[in-house]
Amino acid sequence: MSQFLAALIASGTILAIVLATDLGQRRITTMRMLRSVIAVAIVIAIFVHSFPTQGNDLPLQLVGIGTGLIFGLIAGALLPAYRHRSGELYTVGGAGYALVWIVLSLGRVLFAYGAEHWFTEDLVRFSIDYKISGADTYANTFVFMSLAMVLARTASLMTKMRRLKSGGAAVGEEQLSETNAR
Repeated sequence: MSQFLAALIASGTILAIVLATDLGQRRITTMRMLRSVIAVAIVIAIFVHSFPTQGNDLPLQLVGIGTGLIFGLIAGALLPAYRHRSGELYTVGGAGYALVWIVLSLGRVLFAYGAEHWFTEDLVRFSIDYKISGADTYANTFVFMSLAMVLARTASLMTKMRRLKSGGAAVGEEQLSETNAR
């Protein structure tokens, strides 16, 4: 399977699950949070074939994890949570939230496409110059980025859920409308 096809399948799967799970007003449940983590775990099982640690492989993969954590926290911040009058907890995923996920997913797919069609020789030269062992390192970097992003978003949701359960005030629908309008 080509690097582009693998990136397209992995990124598309994760993006579809996250957006289907989080866009709009959604009740916070354990299964909702686990669904994305399970999807990424399956993607890792399918697409991560080795764990290169030679040269600068490990630092590059750590950059992917760090980038995923940062964007996952940004996504989590763009997913407001509230306690409904019924006592159930909800989030509201809007355009900003979706945009963060779409931009990062498209970036991964475009990189994979470019690696095969636009800048193959430059990437090989970069890999040699910076001691990166090859395609598996880049693929892992992007898969680990996805995992870190999903885990950071899930941690953000869990934090919001705990805060609301421990005494967060109910937010009326009119207050939620004001929050969404901003």
